[in-house]
Amino acid sequence: MESSGLSIMFTIAKRETLKVILDTNALFVPLQFKIDIFSELERLLKRKFELILISPVKRELEALAETGSPKMRKNASYALKLAENCKYVEVVKSASALTDDVIVEVAREWGFPVFTNDRQLRKRPKDISVPVIYVRQKSHLEIME
Repeated sequence: MESSGLSIMFTIAKRETLKVILDTNALFVPLQFKIDIFSELERLLKRKFELILISPVKRELEALAETGSPKMRKNASYALKLAENCKYVEVVKSASALTDDVIVEVAREWGFPVFTNDRQLRKRPKDISVPVIYVRQKSHLEIME
């Protein structure tokens, strides 16, 4: 009888929408690797998901769109267009806090996985038992738990 209870709980958990925190470079993946991040996330997660764009990431993209090299401005503008499909969340942290530090802190507080392709940042959520989604072999997304 207990196993059916576990099965019901698992089914309910699978129906819940999984929230995924984006790093800035996650929104560059479609341009850099020609990967449709939305369909790849559907394939990888096999459940409903919602991409979360926190305010420091959006500010970083806006700054790149304004002051980066011409190519970076174009890429950041494209990333901002993709970000329109994400849920924006204003995060109030120290103004001097680095974006990566805020991502890790928010991931720890909320327990949501992080989507990043930054090698250094990938290690940090793993250290606090938060799953990390990243590009594998320049062709698909993978999750590291």
